[in-house]
Amino acid sequence: MRLVVSEKNIAARRIAEILAVGKPKTDKVYSTPIYTFRRDGEDWVSIGLKGHILGVDFPTELGYADGKWSASWEDGRESAAGLPDSLPAPPWEKRTKPYLASGMDLRTWKLQSLPYLVWAPVGKAPAEKEIVRALKNLAKKADEIIIATDYDREGELIGADARGVMRETNKTVPVYRARFSAITKDEIERAFTELGEVSDELAAAGEARQDIDLVWGAVLTRYLTKVRFAGVGRPRSAGRVQTPTLKLIVDRELEREAFCPETYWTVDGKFSAHDAEFVAGHETERFTSGEAAQAVLDGVAGKTDATVADVTTTRRTVKPPTPFNTTALQAAASAEGIGPKRAMNIAESLYMNGYISYPRVDNSVYPKSLDIKGILKTLSTVPAYHQYADSLLKKDSLTATRGAKETTDHPPIHPTGAPDPEKLKPEEWKLYNLVARRFMATLSAPAVIEATKVGLNVASERFVARGDVIIEHGFRAIYHYGLKKDEHLPKMTEGDTIGFLGAESEQKETQPPKRYKAAGLIQEMEKQGLGTKATRHDIIETLASRGYTVNDPIEPTKLGRAVIEALSAFAERITTPGMTAELEAEMDDIANGRKLRENVVGHSRELLAEVMTVLLPRAEEVGDLLKDAAVEDAKVGLCPKSGHDLLVKSSPKTKGQFVGCAGWPDCDVTFPLPQGKIETVPEPCPECGTPQVKIIQFRQRPRVRCLDPVCPTNFEATVDIGACPTCTAEGKDGRLIAQRSPRTLKRFARCTNYETCNTSYPLPQNGELQATGEFCSCGAPMVVVHTGKGPWRICVDPACPLKAEKAAAAAKGGAKPKKAAAKKPAAKKAATKKPAAKKAAAKKPAASKKPKAKPSEE
Repeated sequence: MRLVVSEKNIAARRIAEILAVGKPKTDKVYSTPIYTFRRDGEDWVSIGLKGHILGVDFPTELGYADGKWSASWEDGRESAAGLPDSLPAPPWEKRTKPYLASGMDLRTWKLQSLPYLVWAPVGKAPAEKEIVRALKNLAKKADEIIIATDYDREGELIGADARGVMRETNKTVPVYRARFSAITKDEIERAFTELGEVSDELAAAGEARQDIDLVWGAVLTRYLTKVRFAGVGRPRSAGRVQTPTLKLIVDRELEREAFCPETYWTVDGKFSAHDAEFVAGHETERFTSGEAAQAVLDGVAGKTDATVADVTTTRRTVKPPTPFNTTALQAAASAEGIGPKRAMNIAESLYMNGYISYPRVDNSVYPKSLDIKGILKTLSTVPAYHQYADSLLKKDSLTATRGAKETTDHPPIHPTGAPDPEKLKPEEWKLYNLVARRFMATLSAPAVIEATKVGLNVASERFVARGDVIIEHGFRAIYHYGLKKDEHLPKMTEGDTIGFLGAESEQKETQPPKRYKAAGLIQEMEKQGLGTKATRHDIIETLASRGYTVNDPIEPTKLGRAVIEALSAFAERITTPGMTAELEAEMDDIANGRKLRENVVGHSRELLAEVMTVLLPRAEEVGDLLKDAAVEDAKVGLCPKSGHDLLVKSSPKTKGQFVGCAGWPDCDVTFPLPQGKIETVPEPCPECGTPQVKIIQFRQRPRVRCLDPVCPTNFEATVDIGACPTCTAEGKDGRLIAQRSPRTLKRFARCTNYETCNTSYPLPQNGELQATGEFCSCGAPMVVVHTGKGPWRICVDPACPLKAEKAAAAAKGGAKPKKAAAKKPAAKKAATKKPAAKKAAAKKPAASKKPKAKPSEE
């Protein structure tokens, strides 16, 4: 049996469909979907992972005996730990945590343990246990294994980890590597006939990135979290990419604040020629005083004619755009209203479905092997592109533009299939359309623009009119993005007399540098060598989720500024791009076989150790800087009882947010907060005077609500959703009423006979609820929930047997995309079972004790 291992389930299914003779069969191994099929007279199995199947973490403690350090892991393992001799070792003067009798406790986030955490070994353990079990089981029966994960640093590491797991149960099985840039029949067939080996160097580069990000992220995050003002805000993270990126944002804000605007005046005249009106600016584009501008107006006052002094016409060519790499695609998509993260999610979906090539690339030069004419033939089958693609195919030769960077792993992003626009979601078609048109534009002729400049004299004052007209569209015929409208001027010749309709002056100010938009920040990160094509958009999301930035264009919060101020004052090196770019270059050296992973990770630990040597003695000063900023960002208004500030706080027990008085413990005023992003509102509640907040929840319209849950403005109109099935069965008259708890703000339905009837149901927390007057076959009422995603018709009983049947049917039909799509409402119904799932999760105390090291922090 041949076993194919892909990075995701959808890729496993698509590869099986392409390689199979006939239709693949869907099955499961330990709840993991697999696809079995026949090919070349052999049995094949295709399985998809969920990205990284092994997670990285630190040991729970370090031990010291006989002059050597060792590591103890949560699963009971013991291993060596190569800590430097310069670190103090037991016996300690103190016996409180993190100090142990013969070692150091790493589970507690104590500042004293951080120098040891810098050098602690990094271990791996299954993050997806069921998938790991499935791989081991399938490997026992495999005669050959083919790794078909994404061909990049992370994909190679995922494949290498899978190979290691499978060789635990089949040590001698041959393992091959299939590399491809598109999930299309031709590309997959080629990849599986040109199998290679897993690149241990490329995987080692991915592992180095994983280790370095874990160590830097965990150490700096623990440091900033422990020195923060307790109870206010969220844990404070930092990382080798995150911190210099935040500094770019803060530096831009400081530039804006330091900017001194200068006042200037402009003068524009209105003219007419051949029954067409147009505007021309004064030859002096900026006047430094209002008096000078007024002198021009006085000089032309009462004039009705202008003389054409000169007419100059020039032509310029505009080159076609270069092929898309990831950053260029994100920038272009952002200009069309699709943010960088959303753009990558859509691009990933289009890639998995065989419509575009691999979307995470640095390359902007098409390789000679790319079948350009074949792609054009495919595009010509799409009605919107037929005429233009055909015109390109008729050319004797095609020459593509070239970008600045050429790599050999993947080609630039280009179309690989011809989808039916009707079968794609609007945003999917918008992004595919952008990719397809960009590809054709890179093969097109330049555009030619004719620029006309006309000098006009009114009395002794000279005005200048300018117009641009495209005379040869070239690539602009297919790629209209960013296209300015033609600015036509009426035909004029030197010496003509035309009409002058008057002039006016306007006072203006010079503007500060603009804040970064997400796409612009990604471009700047690429310039500075910060992050990778696959992580930059996630870094920007992380900064926002940590409360360091808000909005787009991106603005730093007071806390974000304080973090940079503190780190710049005491450890400036980690806030600059240079060190991160150096580490990124070293990881490239690992991939190219020029350096060893151990040496690069060791070098990064040395850099971090130097930083912590400076930061740890300054913990109190750093804490003071962060405290004031955290409080400022957390303010939502004044306490109605004591007059102190009301602050958004986090509960150490539940990790949830609430509003509490800064006068605690003398004042115990608190208010619950729903899940979601919270923003302050300057105006208090008009009904009761309590501060208000804006709540922003996923796929919901932002709403403003009073903090006081018993305020009349917070009372949602109760909805009678139908007769209580329990009371009906007992011959009683009971009604189920949908309402919100004044304490928790949770929405639920309860029987009007609640004193004697315990029937109640949890309800969806978001969306408008509407009664239907209908009942499910289980006897419970049916309701319709209107959300941003659409109306959903559901049974209110989470234990409804029909829901379980539909959920099982939907899971069984997972390999059939069309049917699965049609069953979305059923999937939504199944989602109402979450309360039961939470109860089950609560029975696993062992899992909740595991310390989280936040390895994803860059």
